[in-house]
Amino acid sequence: MALVLDAGNRRNRKVAAMATFGALAMLGLGFASVPLYRMFCQATGFGGTTMRATEAQAAAIKQSARPITIRFDGNVTKGLPWEFRPEQVTQDGHIGERKMAFFIAKNTSNRPIVGRAIFNVTPEQTGAYFHKIQCFCFNEQRLEPGEQVRMPVIYYVDPEILNDPNAKDVTEITLSYTFMEAADGGTGSTTSAPKN
Repeated sequence: MALVLDAGNRRNRKVAAMATFGALAMLGLGFASVPLYRMFCQATGFGGTTMRATEAQAAAIKQSARPITIRFDGNVTKGLPWEFRPEQVTQDGHIGERKMAFFIAKNTSNRPIVGRAIFNVTPEQTGAYFHKIQCFCFNEQRLEPGEQVRMPVIYYVDPEILNDPNAKDVTEITLSYTFMEAADGGTGSTTSAPKN
């Protein structure tokens, strides 16, 4: 009888250990899913996530004769006392051409605020071809009370877009930013943009 109970206890302990391991694995996957999803989007352009390019990569790009219009959009999340807008709403250029656009941000509160910009492009299938060389969105931005800044983004549209049957006919891409207050109070790296 004792032998049967020992075998049952061992089996129960084994099942409990497997269940605990499974629960811990699921918890770990839950925490890893956001960074893994972000890495996937940044690598593939999924969901309109743009690509990041180095100066060397940008220098190797050949400009196409094909025109493209970039539309800019700027928003802030509810409760963030900032004004944020593109300096110009659209910019015409050519596929492969390096361009620079500016956004204006102003802290309308009486306290310093660190903001973080999230971004995407539409149509979503163009995300893999929209490359940013320099962008205020790469770092958090700290604005003092009443401070206004002019922030650049340097970008190009990769000519490989012309080989994609789902994106080759796109004539306009919208680059959209939404600023939110940094959740950690801005303890990460920040950049101060030049003042107007």
